[in-house]
Amino acid sequence: MWAWALLPVILAVGGTAGIWAVYGVAVSNESVNLTAGFPYISACGAYYPQSCWFSQICNVSSFLIIWIVVIRYQQVRDLGYQCRRTNLAALVLGSISSIGISILGNFQQSVSLGIHLFGAFLAFIVGLVYFWMQLWLTYKAEPSQDRHWLGPLRAVLCSLCTVFLIAMVVLHNTGSKSPAAMCEWALVMTFFLLFASFAAEFRLIECHQLTVHKQIGAKKKQQPDHRREP
Repeated sequence: MWAWALLPVILAVGGTAGIWAVYGVAVSNESVNLTAGFPYISACGAYYPQSCWFSQICNVSSFLIIWIVVIRYQQVRDLGYQCRRTNLAALVLGSISSIGISILGNFQQSVSLGIHLFGAFLAFIVGLVYFWMQLWLTYKAEPSQDRHWLGPLRAVLCSLCTVFLIAMVVLHNTGSKSPAAMCEWALVMTFFLLFASFAAEFRLIECHQLTVHKQIGAKKKQQPDHRREP
């Protein structure tokens, strides 16, 4: 069912448009001063009214991300169990990363810097580990017809994310705030491209559903034995 391929595309396009809209509002109402330097994404969404939009964009993105993470987990699981440990670890890390996005969006740096940075750590650091795992699964899971181009693409994007993340931290700690902010924007844009790459695999999904199975063995164990002794 090719329609599932629209889910990661919607996340990438909607998230990108959303944070740039927040940037536009912040510049228009002079919440950020471009003459002082290029602003961080968090600085653009730190003050009213764009802070409300920033929180909502992060919440919606967090919901879509965890949905994508679960679908990808089920897809790899249904293709075979040879990667089940890595696949399960990716599910956990992807879910944690999505929670981090919600945290950094709802706890702006102007309100609670410590919690905001903690959310950023979960979103970016844990999220980067998640995508490196997905790169490994691209090659180790059941063969895919798109592996010949999707694997190298993810390798390049994951490498760029790693470079942007390290550069952002180093530049920020050395006082180069504008270059660090540019690296942050580039990092987020690359993250959205990585999520969009799931469209190649999701277009092959015929259906997606969550099922609940009864624990038959446990149920039988709990039932009393009504047989009479002879």
